[in-house]
Amino acid sequence: TVIVPNGTLRIGDNIVCDTTFGRVKAITDDNGNAVKELGLSETGTVLGLNDVPITGSVMVAMDTAKEARDIATTRAEHARAKELSKSTKVSLEEMSGLSAEGKIKQLPVIIKTDVGGSLEAIKGSLEQIANDEVKVKVIHSAVGGITESDLVLAGASEGCIILGFNVRPNLNARKLAEKNNIDVRLYNIIYNMIDEVKHALEGMLAPDISEEVTATIEVRQTFKVPKIGLIAGCYVLDGKIIRNNKVRLLRDGFVIFDGGISSLKRIKDDVREVE
Repeated sequence: TVIVPNGTLRIGDNIVCDTTFGRVKAITDDNGNAVKELGLSETGTVLGLNDVPITGSVMVAMDTAKEARDIATTRAEHARAKELSKSTKVSLEEMSGLSAEGKIKQLPVIIKTDVGGSLEAIKGSLEQIANDEVKVKVIHSAVGGITESDLVLAGASEGCIILGFNVRPNLNARKLAEKNNIDVRLYNIIYNMIDEVKHALEGMLAPDISEEVTATIEVRQTFKVPKIGLIAGCYVLDGKIIRNNKVRLLRDGFVIFDGGISSLKRIKDDVREVE
């Protein structure tokens, strides 16, 4: 979503915004109507960037696609070089113990959220948490699901923890986290995240309820059945799904449903589990 303080933004323009780039594919005005351009002081939404930019970034139209891509790539490389450091992987519990022993001075975190508003609120709250010995350092934050690149950054940063709010890691990212022993913490209530990080810094982290992912399932097709509703035709990619499991439905890394399974069938037969 943008506001134009200078010039005119048109469909087809090559654009760069922070570390993202692309070509304007579509524009809608503040009433949701499709338009061909946005003029001075007009607001609207723009489709065409290769990723979600950080809230508050400045979008600029360039003469060529190469210029836009080169600028975004250079910015991304500089940001990555600044964030990377030697790897020392620890969990939040271990960080809590080290904090109590006075062996660390800061807790580096990567924050991923579903919307920009939540991201800014979480960053502000975490950066205010501090005691005499330790403070939180946000080394990277963005809107979107937890990806392999986030795990690579965390794995190359000293004592880094990943905090996710209303997002989840994809299958490859989860396997990479398990392989490299990187601590990924997932939340759907901001206060719980803030309290847990605060307790870790104070060296008083209490035991928490752990979550085990037992299966990854891909929805291949949906079917509407009268009096029953929408049926998801699925393929089990990893693990085993059991009828009484709790499930989360993800789209592009965002949680759009969280709950139980009404029924589990294989072909036409009711089954207890599917591998």
